[in-house]
Amino acid sequence: MSKYRNLLIPAFIAIFMMLPIHPSGANEVDFHCCPFNEDIDRVLIPSNPPMQGEDVTTLQLELQALNYYNGPITGVYGPMTQTSVKSFQSKNNLIPDGVVNIETWHNLALQVEHPVTKTEKIPPPTGEIAIIVDTTKRKLTIFSDGQPYKQFNIACGKPSTPSPVGTWKVVHKATNWGTGFGTRWLGLNVPWGKYGIHGTNKPFSIGSYASHGCIRMHNTSVEQLYPWVPRNTPVYIIGSPFGVPGQSHGRLVRGDRGSDVYEVQRTLKRLGYYEQDLDGIFGHGLETAIKEFRKAHGLPMDNCVDQEVYKALGL
Repeated sequence: MSKYRNLLIPAFIAIFMMLPIHPSGANEVDFHCCPFNEDIDRVLIPSNPPMQGEDVTTLQLELQALNYYNGPITGVYGPMTQTSVKSFQSKNNLIPDGVVNIETWHNLALQVEHPVTKTEKIPPPTGEIAIIVDTTKRKLTIFSDGQPYKQFNIACGKPSTPSPVGTWKVVHKATNWGTGFGTRWLGLNVPWGKYGIHGTNKPFSIGSYASHGCIRMHNTSVEQLYPWVPRNTPVYIIGSPFGVPGQSHGRLVRGDRGSDVYEVQRTLKRLGYYEQDLDGIFGHGLETAIKEFRKAHGLPMDNCVDQEVYKALGL
């Protein structure tokens, strides 16, 4: 760790603390999974033709890591993979039917993540809590009174569904919240979708860009974090609002939503073209602002955000 870290981190936290935390999402009861960023485990069943997909590839990799499967990684839920699943189920007191449901997914995840996570007990932080999620490094750091206390490896949103860069707060906490979310859920007040920090039944994804926008952690990690984090804890998700590193700015049209829309709204508001709330949703108000901005800057009349608009905005 650099000798300057203890000086830079508190200053970094202080700068973020001056940014407004978005007020939306205060109604905790409404914070449930929405179709924009579902992390739901599909139930795999023996069938003809066999089921296929990334989840089957993940299943084969997990079974391989646990020495239940030595076949090719095909992403096809065929007879060899089904036999391996039944063997795993039988040895773990599960019904050996080859159906990979939430119980089987969860048992696989716990056994896979056990060798790669540290479960040492450390006392809870005693100071004021804040969380920084670095989407570039795929790290989550919990701070206590502006000092780094504990860091965890995470998975962030994939290029097509990036994590919501911005300043948020925890508005909902739940245990065993639903399939695909592991054992703990910390919901954030992101206005354009339901995003959170949660466990996962796909431990192989940790360290990558793999989710539908949520922040995935090993179950043992999120279980350690969970009791430390009260509601209203600030969460600063940093990185490019336009997606993962190396990804170009995408064309935005009415109906789009996300950090990129939020950043365009924020910039247009600063320039005096956009007067409505910053919600990350491309609606009528943003469309009107873009038309006015285009006209003022001599750009072709259109209602989209393209590369010319990004350049004129300085983005």
